Amino acid sequence: MAGIKMENQIYEVGIYCRLSKDDGTDNESASIATQKSILTDYVKKQGWHLVKTYVDDGYSGTNFQRPSFQNMIKDIENGRINCVVTKDLSRLGRNYLDCGLYLEVFFPENNVRYIAVNDGVDTLNKSAMDITPFRNILNEMYSADVSVKIKSAYRARFQQGKFMGTYAPYGYVKDPADHNHLLIDDKVAHVVREIFDLALAGNGIAKIRKHINKQHVLRPAAYAAEQGAAGYERHFEDNEENRYIWSENSIRGILRSPIYAGNLAGYKRIAANMKSKKRPSKLPEEWEVIPNTHEGIVTQEEFDTVQQLMTSRRREQNAGGFENIFSGVIKCADCGYAMRASSANRRKRPDIIDCIQYSCNNYGRYGNIMCTAHSIEARDLFNAVLADINRFADMAVNDEKAVRAIEKRLTETDQSRAKALEKERKKLNKRLAELDRLFSSLYEDKVMERITERNFEMMSGKYQKEQLEIETRLKEVTETLNDSYEKSQGVRDFLSLIRNYQGLKELDATVINALIDKILVSEREKMADGTVQQEIKIYYKFIGFVGELHITPTKRWTALKPKNCTVCGVEYVPRSGISKYCPECRERIRKAQGTETKRRSRERNRQVCIELSAKNDRLIWNSGQEERCVRAIKIRKLILSGM
Repeated sequence: MAGIKMENQIYEVGIYCRLSKDDGTDNESASIATQKSILTDYVKKQGWHLVKTYVDDGYSGTNFQRPSFQNMIKDIENGRINCVVTKDLSRLGRNYLDCGLYLEVFFPENNVRYIAVNDGVDTLNKSAMDITPFRNILNEMYSADVSVKIKSAYRARFQQGKFMGTYAPYGYVKDPADHNHLLIDDKVAHVVREIFDLALAGNGIAKIRKHINKQHVLRPAAYAAEQGAAGYERHFEDNEENRYIWSENSIRGILRSPIYAGNLAGYKRIAANMKSKKRPSKLPEEWEVIPNTHEGIVTQEEFDTVQQLMTSRRREQNAGGFENIFSGVIKCADCGYAMRASSANRRKRPDIIDCIQYSCNNYGRYGNIMCTAHSIEARDLFNAVLADINRFADMAVNDEKAVRAIEKRLTETDQSRAKALEKERKKLNKRLAELDRLFSSLYEDKVMERITERNFEMMSGKYQKEQLEIETRLKEVTETLNDSYEKSQGVRDFLSLIRNYQGLKELDATVINALIDKILVSEREKMADGTVQQEIKIYYKFIGFVGELHITPTKRWTALKPKNCTVCGVEYVPRSGISKYCPECRERIRKAQGTETKRRSRERNRQVCIELSAKNDRLIWNSGQEERCVRAIKIRKLILSGM
């Protein structure tokens, strides 16, 4: 090779030792101490000068960004060493491409000799180097094989529900009896619980963060450092107050993590292959989740509700102070778009809810080309939903007969269908068993040459086709039956839940999110008798749609409640929320105010005239004085000239 010095030269040698965790520590020949001993003896026997020993303990051979290896590369570039010796080629690395780059490009360009003692690799020996690329490929294949085995082992443990993280997530501790199992950490579990409660109440991540920061609670990284976890103290070296400042990402991470519902989540980031170090994040719905692996801090229903709230487009409060408790829930019945809350030009109403109406967002953006307004007063919607919830709650508590009627109505069709499907499933399973017996008999006839090959293929093809059709249908039947059973259970769960809301007086976001999946609002419809009605469909959790509601929309000009005049005390119906006077007093006060305004205007005009007159007088006097002065000067000049 060009640039390589002669073999009888005394080299400046750097010996390189590496041991990966994948190589194991039970094999003494692969240990760091053994590598050092073998290589040191080799260098001494050659009579060369040992400059430095480079050791990377616990680093994979597929990654060349190792601290000591990079130091060795710098020393080569600085001319400190001109020979590198390793125990075998795999100690240099197990990446075929990178190993080839160093052996065939970097070392020759820097006049460096490389020797792998046990493999007989020497860059001065061309015949020995011919087989080196194949050794590199085999070394890389070994790493790939080890990688597959390790991944398989990790996946098997993950699917068994074993937690394999170095540290337990915030809110949990590792079980002393089983470090792959999580226990609730009572010291901070209440913080996690509070974060979920705030989210269930309709609060956004920013608002939750502010609330937690006001309580001066240690952030997750600071708490982990306090518990002895390594690598977290660096976040607080410059500012101790950072220990109590939560970030929005911390709040979001807690709310998004299925681990707080008792489920183990994994494979959130996966590298493309063994060589790639980039691990792009996957969407939460793409995570692999093992359910019920430990005790949850929140229930699965609460966790699912929070996920729904986070994915919905929400605007909790508008500039006027209206709290939109139906945000993310109310939809247009025709186009499916969200309904937006907006002011209806009634800002003088005493209650902000009476100033708000909902309308289709699709209509608001594109006009009636895409949809119609579907307008509904916020007060009407509030009253209708509150009344419907109370109706179901009272029914669930006081009227068992009505409850059974609802349950029967919701599940009657499913139950009758379930019986037919169950009968069909038994029939399909029976036929599958018959086909298996027929196949066995048919194969026996073929072996015994009772039927020809042609007949065997014809009959087996027919049976196989029927088997596939039966298996497909059986899968559909099973899924339908499972849905039916879940719906029956859902009715019981809903009735159990809604009993807690009997006598509800006020609605808030917590109640809406706990009970309702969505509300569909239809367009207003004019009836034959001239009245206007509007249909609302409420889809409750667990049971879905029960029955539509029909309301009579409130007119915008509906009169406000009567009040007493602040002047005469007479009761009257105000035209706005800020009205203080009855019509007679208002007219009298308006006239008096008009007269006073005119008087003040006349007085201002008189004062202006007086000021202008005085100003003119001063101007006239000043101009007369100037004329007299000019004449006096001229006379004086004439007198002086005559003298």
